[in-house]
Amino acid sequence: MVSERVHGRYRRRLVDAAIAGAQVEIDLLVRRFRCLTAGCPRVTFAEQVAGLTSPHARYTPLAGRMIEAIGLALAGRAGARLAGRIGLPAGRNTLLRRVRALSDPQIGAVTVLGVDDFALRRGRVYGTVLIDLDSHRPVDLLPDREAATFAGWLAEHPGAQVICRDRAGAYAEGARTGAPDAVQVADRFHLWSNLAGYVETTVARHRSCLAQPPVTHEAADEPRADLDNAVAAARDASFEQRAFVRHARERYTAVQELKAAGVGIKPIAARLGLARGTVRKYYRAASVDDVLAKARDGRGSILRPWEPYLTERVNAGITNGSQLFQEIRDQGYTGSKAVVLTYLRPLRAGGSTAAPAPQPAPKVRTVTRWILTHPEHLDEQDTLALQQVLTRCQDLRKTAGHVTAFAQMLTGRHGDRLNGWIAAVDADDLPELHRFTRGLLRDHDAVLNGLTLPHSSGQVEGTVNRIKMIKRQMYGRANFDLLRKRVLLAT
Repeated sequence: MVSERVHGRYRRRLVDAAIAGAQVEIDLLVRRFRCLTAGCPRVTFAEQVAGLTSPHARYTPLAGRMIEAIGLALAGRAGARLAGRIGLPAGRNTLLRRVRALSDPQIGAVTVLGVDDFALRRGRVYGTVLIDLDSHRPVDLLPDREAATFAGWLAEHPGAQVICRDRAGAYAEGARTGAPDAVQVADRFHLWSNLAGYVETTVARHRSCLAQPPVTHEAADEPRADLDNAVAAARDASFEQRAFVRHARERYTAVQELKAAGVGIKPIAARLGLARGTVRKYYRAASVDDVLAKARDGRGSILRPWEPYLTERVNAGITNGSQLFQEIRDQGYTGSKAVVLTYLRPLRAGGSTAAPAPQPAPKVRTVTRWILTHPEHLDEQDTLALQQVLTRCQDLRKTAGHVTAFAQMLTGRHGDRLNGWIAAVDADDLPELHRFTRGLLRDHDAVLNGLTLPHSSGQVEGTVNRIKMIKRQMYGRANFDLLRKRVLLAT
């Protein structure tokens, strides 16, 4: 296209970066040309100033880059507020539009790939994040966590030699299909997390061993036992009245009926509208009490810290519920009066010889934490309490021993001990840990690599946490394309 003749003058006003927080506008007087080539669609065009102007732009290149950086860091509303404060007024839609217009970074060859899922809508919609573990940068986000999607991405981007993943079967299948020659590595964090879940289930099944046996006197054994049973019955009745307990029983019944009819976990989840993990929990539970064990014993009563005081006051002859409620409320109790009256009812019915309130049993999660924590990191009181629990329950003692052996194998990367550890666990009557070992055998090669090779998904977990932060900035309405741009470019 040839431009020959000056047609006129053209005045442009551009927004540049702010100076001292004030908006700066640059007023230019540039030449405008007419094209003399017949049939050219560009009849006229304006002269551009290198480094300052570009066609159809309201911002200078410097201001445009600042707007893009703000959009990548803060997205719409928060970014618009910051841009206005520094003298670059831009609406949230302008910020988002400029972020979407940015081109994706070049992926290149990824030798060591980390993969994990993240929630777009927790429990409903999930995506996949892929990390180059050598360069510590995210390379792509996938809109789901299906095996076919992951396999397709690997086929389009060949070159992966090591794939570090969690225990999800979809990623294992996708890696086998899309990169059959790559070495799969099960992440050690996920291995420990999986074991922790089974340990917690084991502790919940043995919850009756957690409470310390009360010190009794022979003459008062029978009435105190009756009183303890009455208190426990009242507490159980209060627990059963909760809405989530009723819903749990209904769900358990529905899942077990479909299971008896031969329906699998995935079809049950689709039919009942529940998450797959929720259905799996009810599907594998021997009874509904196993499902409710953590809620029953893990939460405890809000009244538990004041139960010894109430028992002492009843023994002293003070049985007025309103008076006792006011006394413990002055001490910091924040629950309702009905909870206090429910606890007092069997005590008052037992007369003035109420048994001292038993030492509260440690919570299921507390005992699980003790078992999973390195002994050097437990204080003296926790160590003593754990030893008492393990002395009362041989199954928990065996579980703690297996956890210690697995931790040593995990931290020292002694993959050669894996088969021996699995055999030792299978030799004991620990059903929950047996399910864990069956999962290890199904994914044996990846688990062995995870316990031997130095690769891990720590960087992937860090990126997942950053994705959560970015989602919060987007006020919970995470558009996948915009989220993908911000994760890939704002690094």
